[in-house]
Amino acid sequence: MPPTRRRRAPKGVSSGEPRPDPTPRILLEVANLETVYHSVVRVLHGVSFEVPEGGIVALLGPNGAGKTTTLRAITGLLDIHNGEVTKGIIRFEGRSLVGLCPDQVVARGSAQVMEGRRILAELTVDENLRAGAWSADRSQVREDLERAFERFPVLGQRRRQAAGYLSGGEQQMLAIARALMSRPKLLLMDEPSLGLAPKVVGDVARLIREINEEGVSILLVEQNAALALALAERAAVLETGKVVLEGTSEELLEDQDIREFYLAVGGEGRRSFRDVKHYRRRKRWLS
Repeated sequence: MPPTRRRRAPKGVSSGEPRPDPTPRILLEVANLETVYHSVVRVLHGVSFEVPEGGIVALLGPNGAGKTTTLRAITGLLDIHNGEVTKGIIRFEGRSLVGLCPDQVVARGSAQVMEGRRILAELTVDENLRAGAWSADRSQVREDLERAFERFPVLGQRRRQAAGYLSGGEQQMLAIARALMSRPKLLLMDEPSLGLAPKVVGDVARLIREINEEGVSILLVEQNAALALALAERAAVLETGKVVLEGTSEELLEDQDIREFYLAVGGEGRRSFRDVKHYRRRKRWLS
């Protein structure tokens, strides 16, 4: 019997099957962002990038490039560091985040895992997790606690223990689990691999992929460029408060400057990004 041929719908008539949208919805939009500290020190000079729904975007750059300041601007934490947004747009699901307090940003659906973990050392593991769920539906807390202990068995074993007695890797897991207690749509992660043993870094990488596969978008700040580019679909490179390079992870992995400065492949080893001659010759720097 010959194979059944599928009939094509006439022009202008729907076949009844939905067509997938090739372009994902933009969850977070940052455009022309400028910030100052103490009303004097300018740190960001027109930073722009987007995080699509369901995607992972990495921010790369050396110390002092403005990566953490960018996260603080998004999460409303600039104020407690004597900083402020002076210009630009930060939109989450089409609504501005500029001027909101951190609790309002979390309530919108965004949560941050800060550099250095910042767990509440004197509180128990259980209390740390409950603190992360303060904005969540009370009826969901027990379910989310059990899910956290299922995902991180070691936290379940130490749920009554003071968090300050956990190892560095366990504290990082607690920081991530605490952020997930608010059921965020967007997770901002600041140097999640910092100070961790290689095996634990691998565990964190697998966890980031798992969280993303569950539908959570991720903005990843990471100095381990190899790790960040292996996880993210797109990345932006910050230098002195400006985005100097942006593209897909594949494009950045093939870029000679990225390979030479961040991955130490070729050239004379790691040098200042500003001093890479062919980088300057291509005039990517903004005046």
